[in-house]
Amino acid sequence: MSRLLYRLGRAAALRPWRMIIIWLVAVGAFAGLAGAFGGATHDNYRLSGSGAQKASDLLSERFPALSGADARVVVRNPRGGQVDQARLVVAWTKLQALPHVAGVDQAPPGKGGATALLTVRYDVKVTDLKPKPSLDLLKGATADLKAAGYKVEFGGQLPENVTAPGGVGEGVGIIAALVILFLAFGSVVAAGLPLAIALAGLGVGVSGITLLAAATDIATTAPTLAVMVGLGVGIDYALFILTRHREGLAQGLPVPEAAGRATATAGMSVLFAGFTVLLALSGLVLSGTPVFMTMGFATGLVVAATVVSALTLLPAVLGLSGRRVLRRRDRAAGAVVHTDAPLVRRWAGHVGRHPWAWLLASLVILLALAAPALGMRTWPSDSSSEPTSNTVRRAYDLLADGYGPGANGPLLVAVDLRKVNRAELPAIQERIARTEGVVNVAPPQMSPDGSAAVLVATPAYGPQDKRGPGVVDRLRAHALPDGAEITGLTAIYVDLNRRLDERLWPVIGVVVATSFIMLMLVFRSLVAPLKAAAMNMLSIGAAYGVLVAVFQWGWGATLLGLPHSVPVSSFITLLMFVVLFGVSMDYEVFLLSRVREDWLRTGDARGSVGSGLAATGRVISSAALIMVAVFAGFASDPSLVIKQMGVGLAVAVALDATLVRLVLVPATMALLGRANWWLPKPLDRVLPKFDPHGSVAEDEERTPVPA
Repeated sequence: MSRLLYRLGRAAALRPWRMIIIWLVAVGAFAGLAGAFGGATHDNYRLSGSGAQKASDLLSERFPALSGADARVVVRNPRGGQVDQARLVVAWTKLQALPHVAGVDQAPPGKGGATALLTVRYDVKVTDLKPKPSLDLLKGATADLKAAGYKVEFGGQLPENVTAPGGVGEGVGIIAALVILFLAFGSVVAAGLPLAIALAGLGVGVSGITLLAAATDIATTAPTLAVMVGLGVGIDYALFILTRHREGLAQGLPVPEAAGRATATAGMSVLFAGFTVLLALSGLVLSGTPVFMTMGFATGLVVAATVVSALTLLPAVLGLSGRRVLRRRDRAAGAVVHTDAPLVRRWAGHVGRHPWAWLLASLVILLALAAPALGMRTWPSDSSSEPTSNTVRRAYDLLADGYGPGANGPLLVAVDLRKVNRAELPAIQERIARTEGVVNVAPPQMSPDGSAAVLVATPAYGPQDKRGPGVVDRLRAHALPDGAEITGLTAIYVDLNRRLDERLWPVIGVVVATSFIMLMLVFRSLVAPLKAAAMNMLSIGAAYGVLVAVFQWGWGATLLGLPHSVPVSSFITLLMFVVLFGVSMDYEVFLLSRVREDWLRTGDARGSVGSGLAATGRVISSAALIMVAVFAGFASDPSLVIKQMGVGLAVAVALDATLVRLVLVPATMALLGRANWWLPKPLDRVLPKFDPHGSVAEDEERTPVPA
């Protein structure tokens, strides 16, 4: 593999325009195909086998009017009087005439008659509508109400799918990356190369996601998550290879030879690191939730594209750039170029001489940061988590004030009359009404064919209230017979949250086990993979703790544009774990590859740690700073999931690059010594041989190194 990568990198550097043209054609072709045949994103929260899913399927099958998208028009008289019924009728008529509207329901007046609710039901799913233009039509149909001085806000499925314009997170990350790279390399060319290579991979990967969306459901947040992760790892992968290439140039190697060796050495680490990220993302398949699976597929597609661009396009651009990737003063013949970090080497030696003190100090800090995670409450986000500048949040507040908090999450009880006697419906309604936490229940509505009924119960609590799951559990346990199930926002949240809690530990187990096996094969050691997994768990736990403090405790919620403290999104624990475990392994592979390379050459277990850290300290610090900047930029995203992911990933990478790589790694490796590379001989004989360092055998194609 290393020889193949060497030949690939050297050939691309010798004939750069061939590879560059191939990539230009690929990016253009994928973009054209995505524009012509790509699909739209759609959240598929289907939970096969859950009670909420059974009820939803029954309603979709027997109640066609309930199978499409919906929107809520909430009208409030700010003066406190009743809403003019005549004006509501005019708005109702205009709404009824809009495209794809199957019907408009008017609820009884809210508290004091000052609040009115019109529910618009569409005959197609929200993915078949264009949410932004459709919301504009709703605003146009109710413009007379607003002109008359009423407050008019919009909630429900359609307005909630209107996404704010993106690009802020990407822009912040790109600008920060350019600044950090220029400061690290002192060359405009070297600063721009990793970014250009990452963007090329993103171009192919994101177009691939759009094409994939035409064939299957892709979560609405999946492209943003994929760009966030892809931009970070794409820059890092290119940065690793570029750094090794600059080292080769500093040693006097010709440009094609330096590019070939960099691709064979750092490129091998990039290949293993990217494969480890893909292994971690594949763990989302075990979540049992389509929305998570598609997030894994989409992010994996972008990560794979960035790996390919780093291994193929980057050597070509390096060949074209020549020695301009070096600082101007380093380009002259005979110039001495320093590629290691002596300060990091001295630091590693200091930690190695006092390992227990630094080990215990770093563990105390990480465990203290992780402690809040013990009180973590996970729950899916809803409209109440949006800022008050958003119409769906204002609609939420108006509904809660006019009809009670439970109006934002009504419970729909679907009764299959092929399994339940129709005469039992009054008794079912009475039991539902008597259930603790239920405010009222509407009389049953019959399906067009009379084979099913639906009862709408209004709970006393909003969808994010801690007491909501108890209401759902009591209804299921005591009020409903076999053949009746509950759905609605709160019931779906209950089932989704429990499904994710059930699948979390199997996913963690599979991701840790596969990553352990991968690192064992790469480094021929049992201890190094175990140590890497333990350290990753520590940094991830600390990131969870910071999320709880910032969002659940509200220590930084308002600074991030949130109106109040919110639970940690149910998606975060699972999603952040797989992404972080994969990303953290990138640094582990790159660092340990250099440490083991020096260990095999010198046999000095402690000295090799200092040499490996000195050789990689600058590039890992730069890569981590870039990734932190990229992830932190996405903390401004309007999506709560992306916002929490951005904060969590930024914190974890910052901890990983400081406390873990600069303190825990040298301390533990100093304590373990030669045991770091221990592998039982029987296992050593049966395991396949890999060359993780990409050492390239001499052959006739090798350009000799100048004396």
